[in-house]
Amino acid sequence: MKPQVDTIYGWLDAVKDPEVPVLSVTDLGIVRKVEWEDDRLIVTITPTYSGCPAMDVIAMEIRMVLLEKNIPNHEIRRQLSPAWTTDWMSQKGKDELKAYGIAPPTHSQSVCTPEAFQEEEAIQCPRCNSYHTSLISRFGSTACKALYKCEECREPFDYFKCH
Repeated sequence: MKPQVDTIYGWLDAVKDPEVPVLSVTDLGIVRKVEWEDDRLIVTITPTYSGCPAMDVIAMEIRMVLLEKNIPNHEIRRQLSPAWTTDWMSQKGKDELKAYGIAPPTHSQSVCTPEAFQEEEAIQCPRCNSYHTSLISRFGSTACKALYKCEECREPFDYFKCH
């Protein structure tokens, strides 16, 4: 008997992003689809960036979960279009990012529009909640993050960039 798709999503919730281990691949929103094609399970994933080095590890971890659950006939498909967006992240994932010390993507993501790319956005410090922050580098510890500094508590922090 084939497990239900909702059950499989529950299994995939245990697979963590190797670059941000507080996030599951489902909360991150990179699992785009889980479906049965006859007796073959297809899991479609979309990288946060087209060259994301974590995708091989994530695909391997998904395979391991499926094999542990006795689903040997499966395929992991990578889908680049439409491109991943932070809109696909769950609220739970955004809350976990903040608790982990990484500022989650903002609700009003003006920086994501091409004409506003050079504008600096007010990013809330995940430690003290101040908006008195400044951009240090558009590229943080990974390509999907930027590095900021809080002017109130003086702590540096990563910001999960919108895109």
